[in-house]
Amino acid sequence: MTSKPLILDGGLATELEERGFYLQEDPLWSAKVLYTDPQAIKDVHYRFLQSGSDVITTATYQATLEGFFKHLKLKPEQAEELLISGVQIAKDTAALFTTNCTAADRAVPLVAGSVGPYGAFLNDGSEYTGNYQSQMSVEELKDWHRPQVRCLVAAEADLIALETIPCLKEVEALVGLLREFPNTKAWMSFSCKDTQCISGGNKFSQAVELAARSTQLVAVGVNCSAPSLVTPLLESAKSQKAPNMSWVVYPNSGEEWDPKKGWKSKRMSFTELSAEWKEQGALWIGGCCRTGPADITELRNRLI
Repeated sequence: MTSKPLILDGGLATELEERGFYLQEDPLWSAKVLYTDPQAIKDVHYRFLQSGSDVITTATYQATLEGFFKHLKLKPEQAEELLISGVQIAKDTAALFTTNCTAADRAVPLVAGSVGPYGAFLNDGSEYTGNYQSQMSVEELKDWHRPQVRCLVAAEADLIALETIPCLKEVEALVGLLREFPNTKAWMSFSCKDTQCISGGNKFSQAVELAARSTQLVAVGVNCSAPSLVTPLLESAKSQKAPNMSWVVYPNSGEEWDPKKGWKSKRMSFTELSAEWKEQGALWIGGCCRTGPADITELRNRLI
C-alpha cells in the first residue's frame, strides 16, 4: 500500500434505480438484477470506472444461496453460478475498461466481492440495528456467511468487502470465517448510528479492536452511514486499528430513507470531508447509497 488512496465506487443499487429499476421492496435488492438484467450491472460498473473508481464492488451484497432458493426458486448449483457471476461480470467489466482506457495513471481496477450482514437477508432494516444478534450464535453466523464467501473466493475476487456490519458477534464470526480462506484478503466496514457506536450499540472502537485481530484485513472502517459521523468515529478508534491496516470509508449521501416518503433530509457533499479522512489514514475511499458517478469524479479530483 502507498499513501495514494484507492477510489471506490458509489451506490450500485441507487444507480440502478436511477436507470429505472425498482428495488426497494425486493428481498434480493440489486442481486435480483444479476438474474434479470446482468448487462445493466455491467453498465453501472463501467460508468463508475469511467468516473474514476479504482475498485468496483460486486452486486452480491444481498446475494445468498438461501435467498436465491427462496425468491428465485433456483437449484443449488444454479444459485452458486448466479452468485459467482457477480464477480465474473465485474472482472469482465474491469478488463474491458482496462483495454479501452488510455489514461496513464489508471491501474487495473480491483474487484471487491460484496458480503452483506445477515440482516440484509432478513430484508427488515436490521443491518442498521443488529437486532438479530440475540437470536444467532457466532457459529450460526459463521455458517450462514460461509457459502457466499466460498463462492466469491472461488470466483477469484481480488478481495472481499465485508460490509455494513452492525454487531460484534458478526464481527467475530467473520474474522473466524476468514481464517478458513487463508489466502484471501478483505476489508470490514460497519454501519454506525452516531459518532461513537456501531448500529448494534457497541463502541466503534470495540469493533475495530476485534476486527484488527485478523491479519487478512487490509482495512477497517465505516460505510452506509452519514458523512458527518466518519471523522469522529475514526478518531475514536485510532489506537485500536492495527498498524498494517488502513481505514476504508464510503458513507452514504447523508440523506435518510423513509419507507413511506422516500429519501429525505439535506444531501451532504462527502467529498468535502474526504481530505480529513485521508489525513486520518483512509486509503480506500468511496461512496454508498445515493452517491453516483459524478460524486466519484469529484472525489478523485479532490484526492488524487
